[in-house]
Amino acid sequence: MSSAVKIVMVEDDHGHARLIEKNIRRANISNEIVHFDAGGAALDYLFSDEVRANGPMLILLDLNLPDMSGTDILARVKGDERLRRAPVVVLTTTDDKVEIQRCYDLGCNVYITKPVDYESFADAIRQLGLFLSVMQSPDIE
Repeated sequence: MSSAVKIVMVEDDHGHARLIEKNIRRANISNEIVHFDAGGAALDYLFSDEVRANGPMLILLDLNLPDMSGTDILARVKGDERLRRAPVVVLTTTDDKVEIQRCYDLGCNVYITKPVDYESFADAIRQLGLFLSVMQSPDIE
């Protein structure tokens, strides 16, 4: 992942957010991480001129947010001519098959279920970090 790729994390659980950031850093990824704990603020940012001007990004998206569903954010991002190429990794506690299929239908790139226990969760995020370190991100138009 090029150093210019910004990671936009939409996660309302601050404990999870800290854990995700810590384990991404452990995988030697130094990319900037911008954290939002609500969907509305994340959408405002994603559709802002700043993002429009600053190119590639990767979105880490929780589905269960206080103000809206992560699937709504996913649909908005993938429905936008400019943002649709941004890779979206759904990171959520929901392992419902229908929800998983819906996210892939909407265009999510990776769907990861957060394991309940801390160690498994930390391990899953470490693996995500390794995946991010080798992944190529497309430019945002």
